[in-house]
Amino acid sequence: MIKLRLKRFGKKKEASFRIVACNSTSRRDGKPLQELGFYNPRTKETRLDTEALRKRLTQGAQPTDVVRTLLVKGGLLEKIERPSIAIGKAKLDKEKAAKAKSNDSESDTSKAESDSIKAES
Repeated sequence: MIKLRLKRFGKKKEASFRIVACNSTSRRDGKPLQELGFYNPRTKETRLDTEALRKRLTQGAQPTDVVRTLLVKGGLLEKIERPSIAIGKAKLDKEKAAKAKSNDSESDTSKAESDSIKAES
């Protein structure tokens, strides 16, 4: 399987990356099949070879998460929310609603108790 991943180059503490197409079993800095772009995280500079990237994507190449975000920013891919993320967000929303509901019921009972104490005195 072909992966689109980042290949590190540059000096120590001054890394830059090339976007490359390579076999999924090859090392990070091994010989790539094709160089498809450049990314500098310090200056946020990105250069993409759009024709070559489109060709590799139509051939079934799978981008890594970081490369996917770069391609989304470059306009080559649409941002797709994975089902696991959607499920996690729905679960969090349910928990927040349950907490809010329990907090409301606790505040209602504490108000009723304070009202009854005031009425007695």
